[in-house]
Amino acid sequence: MQLKNANILVIDDDPDVLTALRIMLKSLVSNVVTEKNPNNITALLEQEKFDVIILDMNFNGVVNTGNEGIFWLNKIKQIDKRVDVILITAYADIDLAIRSLKKGASDFLVKPWKNQKMIEALKSLVEKKSVKPQLSRPTAAGNKIIGESEEMQSVFEKLRKVAPTDANILILGENGTGKDLVARAIHDQSLRKNKPFVKVDVGALTESLFESELFGYKKGAFTDAREDRKGRFEAANGGTLFLDEIGNISLRQQARLLTVLQNRMITPLGSNETIPIDIRLICATNLELSDLADENTFRKDLIYRINTVDLMVPPLRNRGTDITLLSRYFTDMYAEKYFKGPFSFDKNFFSKLKSHSFPGNVRELQYVLERAVIMADSDTLAAKDLVFSGLEKSITTSNEIQETNLESVEKQTILKVIDKNKGNISKSAKELGITRAALYRRLNKYDL
Repeated sequence: MQLKNANILVIDDDPDVLTALRIMLKSLVSNVVTEKNPNNITALLEQEKFDVIILDMNFNGVVNTGNEGIFWLNKIKQIDKRVDVILITAYADIDLAIRSLKKGASDFLVKPWKNQKMIEALKSLVEKKSVKPQLSRPTAAGNKIIGESEEMQSVFEKLRKVAPTDANILILGENGTGKDLVARAIHDQSLRKNKPFVKVDVGALTESLFESELFGYKKGAFTDAREDRKGRFEAANGGTLFLDEIGNISLRQQARLLTVLQNRMITPLGSNETIPIDIRLICATNLELSDLADENTFRKDLIYRINTVDLMVPPLRNRGTDITLLSRYFTDMYAEKYFKGPFSFDKNFFSKLKSHSFPGNVRELQYVLERAVIMADSDTLAAKDLVFSGLEKSITTSNEIQETNLESVEKQTILKVIDKNKGNISKSAKELGITRAALYRRLNKYDL
């Protein structure tokens, strides 16, 4: 990308700074948007994509610590982790510069800046975007899972640790959260990545099909067995076997599966010969682990066999800004598929999305956005274009487990109040009953 094609956002409460940067940049870049009030950052980023953001570090001139700039830098990175941010301040401080860069800033300039230095900084950042990293499409072919939230980073960290091992993994999570993508990602990052990855929806197999599908059969084993056929265990030999919906199989099927996992041998139907198998086992279920522990429906000894490590995939409603990230991704994907767009979003579009509980998770979000793209009358998607499926039962927060850790409660309360006040620190501090300085100390304490 060249500088002349760049879209730049400047945020500073000094109108003279905004005017100076607008005049300097208007002939050099495609578009310059200036904004005096940092509380409007979220709305601006949801409506438009920017290549670089120039952000002041102190607003309102009350406290010149740079903490306010750090707060808004964090906010920007939560919305769009890939956007470059240049921080500007009249108060030069080496520690502040280092802290800013650690928090994700791309550059740090002191006022008054030299115009040429600002232009060079912008040019350098924009040219880095010449080869834009593309999010991989989350298909059955695998590749990359989309998510930047703290909840998904926890999943990625656990995945990074378990993938290179041969440990059996149990993936837990609601329907539509992407458990199959996680299973594929584990295989792709394992030492078996060049060997087969075989998926079986065992919950859909009848009693009669269970053994023939998993263990194979010999010609003549039953009426329609006209030739020998390998089962899924043998097909996955050397690689990974992914058993989806494991929580739905019967006790008889569980007993048969347990025997195979204990002995690492299978016997095809119609044969007396055993075949050794070498597989890495990954299972998935939408049931809670506590439900699986009911021995009337699931054998505890089998749980221990399949669950060396369990990995919980969080529901979409708990993934914060991932909703915005996924929405942009799916919108672009379907715009290309249906030869429409590119689309922008009005200010209420993401507010409506985030107010929905998404009981159908990512799968439901994908459906909602595909419909929105198809039915849209313009290239700006509005809240009215979002129609949620009546197939999914709404989830209310009253049923969610309440956090009881004192620090977690304080952290969540601060985040809720700041979001309620659209990032206004003074209003948030007043509502919390503390000073601005005290609120800043807590923001630093919780790395917010």
